[in-house]
Amino acid sequence: MVNLFVRNRVDSTKLQARWLGGQVWGYFEDGSLVSACHAGANLVPVEATPAALSAFAERVLADNIRPSSVVGPRDVVIPFWALLEPRWGPARSPRLSQPFMTMARDSRVAPDPRVRPVLIDEFDVLYPASVAMFTEEVGVDPEAGSRSGYRARVAQLISQGWSFAIIEDGRVLFKTEVGAATRDACQLQGVYVHPDLRGRGLAVPALAAVVRQVRQTVAPVVTLYVNDHNTAARRTYERVGFEQTTTFASILL
Repeated sequence: MVNLFVRNRVDSTKLQARWLGGQVWGYFEDGSLVSACHAGANLVPVEATPAALSAFAERVLADNIRPSSVVGPRDVVIPFWALLEPRWGPARSPRLSQPFMTMARDSRVAPDPRVRPVLIDEFDVLYPASVAMFTEEVGVDPEAGSRSGYRARVAQLISQGWSFAIIEDGRVLFKTEVGAATRDACQLQGVYVHPDLRGRGLAVPALAAVVRQVRQTVAPVVTLYVNDHNTAARRTYERVGFEQTTTFASILL
């Protein structure tokens, strides 16, 4: 489950470069694949041994790849970053302890019946909330680079049936989406509650509804990860029924 992002990218693109938007490298020992690394907008090591991390770091620096982040299990990302930081300098936002949480059952909390998949003709309603969430969480405007790229990604998630929201009177009260999925598990991202409604108990029943719907239509296990200092979000996820199973780290560049 911790390698869900890369598994999803491999399955959905069949490693075709025009769709992958980067490369997936393998590290072999005695003819067997022991580690991998997704090298694109995000640098994501998979089951990386110390020797593999050294090889991946050498390749990243030699190819002058500059991703927007390094993401994955904490015990791999931190030593990987230690190899890259001397050349790249301080990270913009190192997030070194992010609880990775999973849920393999429906929530015991009564689901909010207003949560539903977003329709493609609701794109213009959802999009400003997506931009606001991304800017608040990541600290950069997703439209600063390629506006069309972020718009296409939001539209893609809606088209896949992976975007869920409560929309009333043309306003997004709550939203989240499945960012990646395999047959066995999926990962939620972009959890957002309208600023006027925060602290009113909206997120817990809304997420309970998302978990129920996602488990029926996407994958039986639902995962997410959260910054350890975001106490409110962690408590929300725990009330829904998520449990921490490991720890991630994200180096935002």
